[in-house]
Amino acid sequence: MVMGLTTEMIVVLLLLAVTIVLFVTEVFRIDFAAILIMISLGLLSQIPGLENLAQSNHLFDGFASNAVISIIAVMIIGAGLDKSGLLSNLASAILRFAGKTELRLIPIISGSVGVISSFMQNVGSAALFIPVVSRISARTEVPLSRLLMPMGFCAILGGTITMVGSSPLILLNDLIAGLNDSLPPEHHMQPLSLFAVTPIGVALLLTGILYFVFFGRWVLPNRGSRDAGSSAKSVGDYLKKIYGLKSDLVEVIVPEGSILRGETFADIMIAHNLYIVGSYHRGQRWFTPVLTTKVEDPCRLAIIGRRKVIESIAEDYGLTVLADLDIFAEAYAPTVAGIAELVIPPGSDLIGKTAREVVMRKTYGLGLLAIHRADETLSLVETTEHKASNIGRVPFCAGDTLVAFTAWDNLARLTEDRDFVVVTSEFPREELRPSKVGWALLFFVIALALIIFSDLQLSLALLVGAGGMIATKVLRIDEAYEAVSWSTVFLLASLIPLGQAVQNTGTAAWITQQILSLLGEWPIWGLQAGIAVLATLFTLVMSNVGATVLLVPLAVSIAIAAGGDPTLFALTVAISTSNSFLIPTHQVNALIMGPAGYKVVDFLKSGGIMTLLFLVVSLIVMNLLY
Repeated sequence: MVMGLTTEMIVVLLLLAVTIVLFVTEVFRIDFAAILIMISLGLLSQIPGLENLAQSNHLFDGFASNAVISIIAVMIIGAGLDKSGLLSNLASAILRFAGKTELRLIPIISGSVGVISSFMQNVGSAALFIPVVSRISARTEVPLSRLLMPMGFCAILGGTITMVGSSPLILLNDLIAGLNDSLPPEHHMQPLSLFAVTPIGVALLLTGILYFVFFGRWVLPNRGSRDAGSSAKSVGDYLKKIYGLKSDLVEVIVPEGSILRGETFADIMIAHNLYIVGSYHRGQRWFTPVLTTKVEDPCRLAIIGRRKVIESIAEDYGLTVLADLDIFAEAYAPTVAGIAELVIPPGSDLIGKTAREVVMRKTYGLGLLAIHRADETLSLVETTEHKASNIGRVPFCAGDTLVAFTAWDNLARLTEDRDFVVVTSEFPREELRPSKVGWALLFFVIALALIIFSDLQLSLALLVGAGGMIATKVLRIDEAYEAVSWSTVFLLASLIPLGQAVQNTGTAAWITQQILSLLGEWPIWGLQAGIAVLATLFTLVMSNVGATVLLVPLAVSIAIAAGGDPTLFALTVAISTSNSFLIPTHQVNALIMGPAGYKVVDFLKSGGIMTLLFLVVSLIVMNLLY
């Protein structure tokens, strides 16, 4: 029966067109644009004849939907894992293995997320990795926008590796069982095993990784790296720009039997115009150790100075200078430590005292690098602009600006100390709780076990993990609220009524009928490709679950009529509804949009090619397998 175009369908099609225009042009921020569309649906549904657009008492059901609550819960779980220090350690492990180059970071990060997504909802794995990738971006200075999109796309692709990786695949066997009841025995379909789709998913994941490795330089946006803050300074750049001190932060290995054994840090620093800001010996690490500390071999030292000078000294003393920080990489990452400025105010108890007298490193955690007084800069390192001074013995005066290397948590405490005025205003104020790592890991495992091994609703399983972390004080409740990206929540919740309107008004069925009529007498492979394209288009404007429920019965009917394999056609729909890269309507795309500062045009640029690759690779592998 030919379905006619109704007034409600025309209104929904117009709203879809307006939504796409608003998203592409970004006249309004897309989360607000989605809210406007939801409001429009609510108002239009009050007009006689348009009641099916939305039910007033269900217009805001999206805010309580399983998908939205799941996203909120997984963001809180991710924040809890981050607060315990687990994600920071994971970031360090990735950096040790991948180095600091984009070409190595992309496949390792994206591949890891893709594999995790095969057993965990893709939005969950993406949410957990956002803080990890943010830390990696800050430490490597690779812009977050260059890393999050590959990670997000591969999280979606990884969901096609197993039958529990995405909602459409989870749903597929139930749909097959339901359809078998109405089909003759010769057309009955066999349920698919857990790893039946693994070759398809692996091929898609590898395609995504290779796509970004080889073409990422052209298709990925470069919006700059999210740094710790405009006033939190990197060591080398800041010292050079403000105080004329050309310095690098390097790690040096002091071998056993070194002639430096027994020398104090202060003697070495004064004799060679450098700063020792960290030491490591026999498993113990000291941050900004006191100057009277003596060298114990073998050990490692973190030194601020000119790399060429340090390498020359190292050659004389038989030391090894590492190309990058190793043991100190985590402790001295830009998100953890850096250069800060503090002023000695009138009335400070430090006036007239020296850094040595107050044991500044031990008492305040400040590795003093320079004192700026009036138009003069006093520093331990000699430069063309000023001579070296033993600043540890220089009495402090009111108005002195102290330049120090410090951990940001030490600096946060000094903001409450009346002896200092902290000039560096923007820096990471992290309060890690490593003592809570056991609780964080426990509730993460509990949530994961409930998802995989129980029939509990996804949102409830994740809320068990999130609630457990808050109850055990891994996170404070205010921190949990801050961890949620509310723009993402409003974007997704506001789009859900539009997807429901597409289905409830019959617009989806009408679009399907029109496209199928165009396919006509196409060969079986052409019909399959048409179904894949149709599923891809539908998942852009409605939920992938809704698209799967709508299209699987149609695909099976087409396959039987054309003499094709109904299982293959049903699987084509379930796989293709994951092909959602063009606009940020997929949960994962919406999730990464805010942190990386993406625009809709970025998804159109990168996602357009990815969409075509997905269609080609998935169709080829499915036909080779089935």
